[in-house]
Amino acid sequence: MQGMNDQALEQVAAFFRAFSVPMRLKLLNALRSGERNVGDLTAEFGCSQANVSKHLTVLAGCGLIEKRQHGTSAYYRIVDPRIYELCDLVCGQIGDRMGREVALHGMFAGTGKSVAPRRGTRAASGRKT
Repeated sequence: MQGMNDQALEQVAAFFRAFSVPMRLKLLNALRSGERNVGDLTAEFGCSQANVSKHLTVLAGCGLIEKRQHGTSAYYRIVDPRIYELCDLVCGQIGDRMGREVALHGMFAGTGKSVAPRRGTRAASGRKT
C-alpha cells in the first residue's frame, strides 16, 4: 500500500469490502470447484435468485468473478484463483485466534472465574474498557 494514491487505496478498500458479506464468501467458496450458474447457486443456498445475482454483481464489479452468458443462463467463474490464497490466509488466522480463545476459556471453565475482555475492546455495555 505504500506509495499508493487515494484513488488506488479506494479501489483496494472496495476490493476488501466485497469480502465483508458472508453470502459473498459462500459464493466465492462455491465457485472454487469451477463455473456455476445462478440457478445452481440459488438452489444450493436456498435464497432468491435476486439475492444471489445482487451479490454476484458486486463480486464481478470488483473483478473477482466473470460472467458468461449461455442462452438464458448466466454462468460465473473466478477470474484469478489467487484470491483463495488470501481467503485461506485470513481464515487460517481467524481459526488460530478462535482456537486460542477457546483454549483460554477452557482453562477457566469450572473455576468460577471469568475471562475479562482484552484491553481496548468493547464491554457488554458498549463502553470502551
